[in-house]
Amino acid sequence: MSARDRRARRAVIGAFLVNGFLLATWVVNIPAIQQQSGVSHGVLGGLLLLLGLGSFVAMQATGWIVDRVGSRVATITGAAMLILATLTPPLATDPVTLAVAVFAIGLGNGTLDVAMNAHAVVVERRYRRPIMASFHAWFSVGGAIGAGFGALGHALGWDLPMLFLVPVTIAAAAAAIALPGLLGHAEITPATPHIDGPESGPVPGLARRAILLGALAFMLMLAEGVAADWSALHTREHLGASESTAALAYAAFAIAMTAGRFAADSVAARVGPVAIVRYGAAVAAVGLLVVTLSTAVPVALGGWILFGLGLSGAVPQIFTAAGSLGAANAGVVMSRIVGAGYVGLLAGPALIGWLAEGMTLSVAIAVPVVLCGAAVVLASSVAVRQPAERVSA
Repeated sequence: MSARDRRARRAVIGAFLVNGFLLATWVVNIPAIQQQSGVSHGVLGGLLLLLGLGSFVAMQATGWIVDRVGSRVATITGAAMLILATLTPPLATDPVTLAVAVFAIGLGNGTLDVAMNAHAVVVERRYRRPIMASFHAWFSVGGAIGAGFGALGHALGWDLPMLFLVPVTIAAAAAAIALPGLLGHAEITPATPHIDGPESGPVPGLARRAILLGALAFMLMLAEGVAADWSALHTREHLGASESTAALAYAAFAIAMTAGRFAADSVAARVGPVAIVRYGAAVAAVGLLVVTLSTAVPVALGGWILFGLGLSGAVPQIFTAAGSLGAANAGVVMSRIVGAGYVGLLAGPALIGWLAEGMTLSVAIAVPVVLCGAAVVLASSVAVRQPAERVSA
């Protein structure tokens, strides 16, 4: 790889790190923001939906922007939007101002999410080997750093403005250092459809393939969202664990997810993206079955580890395939597929909550098992890959 390629890769890593870091900065300070703005739990829950709405709206617009001005401009714009938006929560003093702040964070997050994934596809194409999963792993690392930094700020007794101003300043400095390394528009050429691996054959219609990829993203990110919101509660209610022990359930999932993403690229290079999604979804289904049937905490934790490992490499393969369909409006296609996944991520916890009202949480939380089974069937749709040749300026 050339020095230019390595610099571009570091720039995309920086974008993913900044995204994860800033979102974690917001999440760890939600209780303090709620107290300052004086909103109830119910109102806060409704306002948090605005973050998802803002992200989804921005994702759809960003695809159009990427197609017209390129993913470099869109990524830098998204990072700037998210950095500025993350300064606004300390200014919220009532439900209305908090709603504006949350929606603004959603807009910045959605813009950056689509743009950096679109640029990651281009950088991966230049490397001629899978590297997408590692980018997503760095997002998780950014989230962990942001959460730890927030905890440190609270321990040091920082006031609310400082809890946001300091990490946002760090994120802005990191973005200023990293993002200039993104590829220029002249260095990017569109991908053309290519089927790679043992399941090669005639290329199906692009619209059909995009729909299948969107369905895969929806199902697997829905499953991921269930782990994030319900793993600790399930461990506490189903197994009678203490709060501190129950927290280990999500920790086990998150650590396995991050580790799996760092390892997934090398595995994908050996076995191909279809195998990553197919067998990963199968492992995730087995892991969640272990969770729902377990009668001991260590067994349940093992199930959450399997679930995280199984899901870890799948979504990056979907995004790579989305960016490699060869469509003239590649950015719009990417935005639709990323948006479908984001809807699943938001809808999953709510769906499980509704189902748990009429049945046990263990039964409701098994719903993703069915979705992972469907993902096994649809895995061949990620066989769309870019050509092997390297593009150059």
